[in-house]
Amino acid sequence: MIIVTGATGFIGSNIVADLNAAGRTDIILVDDLGTQDKWKNIAKRRFDDVVLPSEMDSLQARLSGAEAVYHMGANSSTTAADGDAILRSNFRASKLWWEWCSRTRTPFIYASSAATYGDGSRGFFDDQTPAALDDLRPLNLYGWSKHAFDKWAVARAATGEAPPQWCGLKFFNVYGPNENHKADMRSLVSKNTGAVADGGRIKLFKSYRPEYADGEQLRDFIYVKDCTGAMLWLAGKPEVSGLFNLGTGQARSFADLIRAIGKALGVAVSIEFIDMPESIRPNYQYFTQAEMSKLRSAGFDRPLHSLEEGVADYVRQYLTAVDIYR
Repeated sequence: MIIVTGATGFIGSNIVADLNAAGRTDIILVDDLGTQDKWKNIAKRRFDDVVLPSEMDSLQARLSGAEAVYHMGANSSTTAADGDAILRSNFRASKLWWEWCSRTRTPFIYASSAATYGDGSRGFFDDQTPAALDDLRPLNLYGWSKHAFDKWAVARAATGEAPPQWCGLKFFNVYGPNENHKADMRSLVSKNTGAVADGGRIKLFKSYRPEYADGEQLRDFIYVKDCTGAMLWLAGKPEVSGLFNLGTGQARSFADLIRAIGKALGVAVSIEFIDMPESIRPNYQYFTQAEMSKLRSAGFDRPLHSLEEGVADYVRQYLTAVDIYR
């Protein structure tokens, strides 16, 4: 049996898809469907049960353990402002799963975030020493909640109070199928493919730093299938534990991303540069790039999609298909 929390969300539902592809259907999905169309993310999937997060206590009480827990459940909005709600969903729920996995000796793989790095001025090194973690300064409530749990997890592991395997993945800019329910938090690929196909002008923010041209602000964009592939690989490596970056290790510009959409569609792209809202200019990130040597040193040697390869697969196989869901 395998447990996936946040299983009807973006990354969680892609994990379930990969598990089904590997022949696994003995999966318990933990999530709430709400009033969105999240159910469509798992409409093609096979699984054993769906459990609401509010039923987590009863689920844990009746189970002695599992082959693995993939804990993707969280409030992932970078604009979230309700601190109490974030604490419940992102910190305390993660602690409960960690403690259950410790008691039942179950491997625990969970979603952290590159938002823990703040403005990036301290670099993007997945150093889990206490001093390095204390030096990070997340810029928003979401990033802080993920960072707070990372620090808690590392401290518990140092005292031996940990699952037999634990891995926290600091996801960078993930894009791919099954993100439609995320509304404004969707990737720019999801938001702009229709407009590019229709010949519309795509709007990108101007740069306010002389070393970056307009549209040349850089991000580490990673295809969701690479993220789920890495997590399933980790589940087969019980000797590997710790915090790990998960990106491509290659920063690309927003303009590159939009041009990749055009290339996938076989159309010319028109980009218009607009003013960045003054409210976000002080904390705007101009560069993110995962330092991937730690995960690679642990033995992860699988090739990752380039930006053009990942965008092409997403656009052609999903966003322009009759059925956009994986």
